[in-house]
Amino acid sequence: MRRALRILRNLVLLLIVAAVVLAAVLVANTWRKPTRQIAVAPVAPAAVDETGAAQRLGAAVKLQTIASATDADQSAEAFRALHGLIAQNYPAFHAAAKREVVANYSLLYTWEGSDPKAPPFALLAHQDVVPIAPGTEGDWQVPPFSGEVKDGFIWGRGSWDDKGNLFSMLEAAEQLAKEGFKPKRTIYFAFGHDEEVSGKRGAAAMSKLLQSRGVKLDFVFDEGLLITDGILKGIDKPVALIGVAEKGYVTLSLSTTATPGHSSLPPPDTAIGKLSAALARLEKRPFPASVSGVMRETLQTVAPEMDFSSQLVLSNLWLFEPLVRAQLLKTAQTAATIRTTTALTIFNAGNKENVLPGRAEAIVNFRLLPGETEESVIARVKSLIGDDRIKVTPLPGNTNPPPMTSTATPDYQMVNRTIREIFPDVLVAPGLMVAATDSRNYLDVTSNIFRFSPVRATAEDLKRFHGTNERLSVANYADMIRFYRRLVQNAAAP
Repeated sequence: MRRALRILRNLVLLLIVAAVVLAAVLVANTWRKPTRQIAVAPVAPAAVDETGAAQRLGAAVKLQTIASATDADQSAEAFRALHGLIAQNYPAFHAAAKREVVANYSLLYTWEGSDPKAPPFALLAHQDVVPIAPGTEGDWQVPPFSGEVKDGFIWGRGSWDDKGNLFSMLEAAEQLAKEGFKPKRTIYFAFGHDEEVSGKRGAAAMSKLLQSRGVKLDFVFDEGLLITDGILKGIDKPVALIGVAEKGYVTLSLSTTATPGHSSLPPPDTAIGKLSAALARLEKRPFPASVSGVMRETLQTVAPEMDFSSQLVLSNLWLFEPLVRAQLLKTAQTAATIRTTTALTIFNAGNKENVLPGRAEAIVNFRLLPGETEESVIARVKSLIGDDRIKVTPLPGNTNPPPMTSTATPDYQMVNRTIREIFPDVLVAPGLMVAATDSRNYLDVTSNIFRFSPVRATAEDLKRFHGTNERLSVANYADMIRFYRRLVQNAAAP
């Protein structure tokens, strides 16, 4: 009995020692990880004609530049009107830069640098906007294409995505051109016209044009992640996320056939039944989640700025990764950053209630984490379905995830510094762009891509993105202009 008690006591002591050692290791890991925020002195805010700039953006919002995947000339009149509006409002920039119209509606500007040996860079934005969801027009506080400036906001479709970025670039360039600014290296401004339907006509054409001229870009800067406030738990400051990676985009058609017939004599297997079973298997077996790659670097960058408990967990992912993964999977927004997503978006079958359809088709959209490919997604889909009667066909326009841009480059540090100069209250971290941007079409001319929109957003604001009551605050728009002005100065100044 005494021997058993002695063994038990030793085990308890051993467990206590192990717990103390583990606690010491966890705390030490937490304390020895310093801040990754660079020390930057804020710059004095540049003067901006907020009222005039807001009105000019509002005028652009009134033009319904809605692109179509099937009709290349849809909204042709609106695009040409937008081109005229740009030329009219930014004469100094047009005098300083060469303008080319590519693929009928995209705009490519070349602002020549004084040093022909200095590598050029490109600022990207897109002119097109998404349509209004049918039946929701009456839900808008102001008409969706009014471009009204009201209550401190520019209202309407495109005010945020992406005419806000496009026109703040133009406002900044106009200011600098009027002041006699001469870039040391060439700057390209590439404004596509079909980003919302893949960018294959606009951005891809401009990229191919640059490639044909032997242009190699040091980096491209496109729309992307935001300055989020109150979204990341455990942080009491806004966080600016620079998109250094982007998910891939793969859409598959799943189809099957059956013998059509009268609904009074249904067979055991129908086209709708077979396809529905396959889709249910896909939805119940999502891709595995992993706190790795870009998301891991994001968390490790913000960890030193968080409250102690959050900092302790994120500084010791070797132990707490399952806990962090479970937490991130609780919301669609964060779950999308750690797994390849599966979205069932279209189902077509049948045309009469008493006729069994001979064919059923569904469209499934996947957003791929870096490391996945179209081929690996197709292989997984076929394996999960396990039914040779279901045909799996990739649709045109699929793209694999582009390579990640390193955060160790001088260009990333320059972007980081620019954000801190204009938005001194924010933290900066790398991030993963879960949606697709025009930048993916420029991989043949650059290996460095940054995806960032200098827009402050709360969780409530995110609902307006591609949704109802899209708007951009006038004050935020002024800061966007200041940001692009400073970005050009930092990237291209002599």
